[in-house]
Formats: sequence, structure tokens, C-alpha cells
Amino acid sequence: MKSKLPKRKPTRLKGYDYGAPGAYFVTICVKDRKELLSQIVGDGVHDVPKNVLTSYGKIAEKQINQMNEFYDYITVDKYIVMPNHIHLLLSITNVEYNPGCGTSRTPSPTSATVASFVSTFKRFCNKEYGDNIWQRSYHDHIIRGERDYQKIWEYIDTNALRWEEDCFYV
Repeated sequence: MKSKLPKRKPTRLKGYDYGAPGAYFVTICVKDRKELLSQIVGDGVHDVPKNVLTSYGKIAEKQINQMNEFYDYITVDKYIVMPNHIHLLLSITNVEYNPGCGTSRTPSPTSATVASFVSTFKRFCNKEYGDNIWQRSYHDHIIRGERDYQKIWEYIDTNALRWEEDCFYV
């Protein structure tokens, strides 16, 4: 008897070219939501919560900063390494833009720019970790204008302060 696998929802905006110049909000999660990357310390009453990176988190932060050097046309505008996930605000200014160069992992005609960035980041981290700690995919949001960009910027800035209310809090 065949087991019925759950039907996966497409995670990409249909018809949008993810290699197009623009800004993207990306979330990368640790497998099983294990809190390997940092600890939020402080009770928030008299002590403002602080995000203290673990050795895994320090490697992730180092790799994020190196990604700016690795890619000429992608910049990490803002990021935060949380206990079990990472938020990135990416800007793509691809001068060698090549529409329609899709991959088998992203639906055509999307370009693989964001997916390539995430894949490279995970691979570089995993090499230093000696293990794969990351969830299989990632979440992205296309930034739709300056107001959306500022809202995401503020969200990243205040994420550690709201950790216990976060949807990734276990």
C-alpha cells in the first residue's frame, strides 16, 4: 500500500525572477529548531536581553560577513543570528543579470541567485561545523518598497528583544 506524502506548497512567488535586482528577506533555520547558534540572556525587566553567539553562531556570523566578499552583486544589508535561525536582509545589484537561468531546484524562469547564496552560506558553515545543522530549505520574502524594507530592518533590529514571542521560539 502506497503511503500518501503530503503535498508541498510552492515556496516561491510564481513568475518572479529571484535573480532580479532588489531586496530580499531570508530566514534560514536549524534542523529540528535546535538552539545551536546563540542564547538570549537577560530577563528583559531590569536586564535588556542580549544575544550571545555560541561557537556555531560565531562561525555563521563569520560566514555571513565573508559572503559580502564572495559575491560582488549581493550585499548583506542587515542580519541577526538567533538561537535556531538566521534572518538576512539581502540586496541584489546584479550587473551581470541573466534572466531565465533557472535551476532544477527553483521553478523556471527564476534565477538561482538567492538560492545560490543560501546554499553557499550553508555549505561554508557545514564545512567548519563538520556536520549539516541546517533545515533543508529556507524562507524568503521579496521586499516591496522602502516601507517594507524599513519594517524588515526594524524587525531584525528588535528580534532578540522579542525572542519569547518569536514563531521559532521552542
